[in-house]
Amino acid sequence: MTPKPILITGATGKTGARVLAQLKAAGHDAHSGSRKAPIPFDWDDPATWEKALRDMRDVYVNYHPDYAFPEAIVNLTRFTRVAASCGVERLVILIGRGENHAQLSEGVIGRSGLNYTNVCSAWFSQNFFEVSLWEPVMAGVVPMAGGDLEEPIIDIDDLADVIVEALMDAGHSGQTYECTGPRLLSFAEVADILSGAMGRRVDHLPISFEDFHAELEATSGTVFADIVTGIARETFDGRNADIGDGVMRAIGRAPRDFTKFAQAAAAAGKWAKAT
Repeated sequence: MTPKPILITGATGKTGARVLAQLKAAGHDAHSGSRKAPIPFDWDDPATWEKALRDMRDVYVNYHPDYAFPEAIVNLTRFTRVAASCGVERLVILIGRGENHAQLSEGVIGRSGLNYTNVCSAWFSQNFFEVSLWEPVMAGVVPMAGGDLEEPIIDIDDLADVIVEALMDAGHSGQTYECTGPRLLSFAEVADILSGAMGRRVDHLPISFEDFHAELEATSGTVFADIVTGIARETFDGRNADIGDGVMRAIGRAPRDFTKFAQAAAAAGKWAKAT
């Protein structure tokens, strides 16, 4: 019997695109769960869910924009009911490490009656070149709220490997994988590592949460700024200053160190100036 296909929600995002590509490369019938997919999936449009979920065996759940946004828990609760009615057998959910709303979402999945795997992720290494930090890093600074906290930053490629393994092997059902990098780093240490990899000076620039909020508000509006600043205040309080063993437990190898990540990213031109 041919296994049922796998739906990847957030298939155009940072983790989803990697997971989808890996599954397809391994010969799995993986479907894109995105607004522009042949069968569209949109977290903001519940009318799209049933058609996208129909006949799927497993689903990668990556809620957009974040579990802390209004209606997220209600939407996720409704989503699990639709998934169960469509015959979905198992969910693999990505949540942010230490986030209260993410933990509430984990509870929704746990009460759904479906088999599931929780993947809890630390802060992404790729944030330094894939999102708004690219421009500051190129300007020679790493502006971060939270003071002198330490984070066990993780390479998204390691995280994607864990998610793919969890989707391919039902033996991961019931597991929670705390996925982090191999060591704690302060953002001052991150700046030093980036300096070495890029061959030019990058410095840590501590900023207040108030300034962080003001910058977000100016570019993305008050609601977005309130929510994202709330997440930052919550998770940048030292609660995540420990190393998780999720990568090793799930795929049997250690996660990549940030120094090796930064060196490879620099060699690949991730911080090259536009010409």
